[in-house]
Amino acid sequence: MIIIYKYLLRFFIVQIILVLFISIFFTPIILGESNQLIESKTEIENLEELITLNPNGLIWPIPGYTRISSPFGKRVSPTTGASSYHSGIDIPAPPGTKFIAAHDGTITFRQFLGAGGYTITLSFDDYKISYCHCDPNFIVEVGQEVKQGQVIGQVGPKNVYGVPGNIYFDDNGNPTNGATTGPHLHFGIRKDGEYQNPLDFY
Repeated sequence: MIIIYKYLLRFFIVQIILVLFISIFFTPIILGESNQLIESKTEIENLEELITLNPNGLIWPIPGYTRISSPFGKRVSPTTGASSYHSGIDIPAPPGTKFIAAHDGTITFRQFLGAGGYTITLSFDDYKISYCHCDPNFIVEVGQEVKQGQVIGQVGPKNVYGVPGNIYFDDNGNPTNGATTGPHLHFGIRKDGEYQNPLDFY
């Protein structure tokens, strides 16, 4: 009988040790994974909010990137060749960041365009939306019909090479993607040929 009690006592002690071990070492990992799942779900919900239609029918061009480094209107030119009246807004983002069609429309322009660097223009009704300083490896064609929210390009690098007639260079003498000091998307909106403040549409 005493031997059975000894075995039972050992069994219970081992069980208690196992429970304590699992509680101390594994519970934080499980909770950590749960928190990561919650964060991922939150990120998805935020992304959906960013591409939700607003009252003007446009959606934000770069989901997840909302900081504006240069607003619409008068400004001090950030680099040689840049305008002192900014015809759009600049949204900083790393090279390769995808941007989307803010509205259904047709691609009506796709090439290097002076200070705007590699540029894509999306047209619909009386509007033209310009996406400047793009990646030179275009993924859309002129004449292509695109849908709102469709990926139409990527943010380009600061420096581009082999562009005939490019007059824009950085301080080190390297050619740049138009008049730019770093990777970003210049987002401009014209209505009947007149530039509008893009933030008025959001």
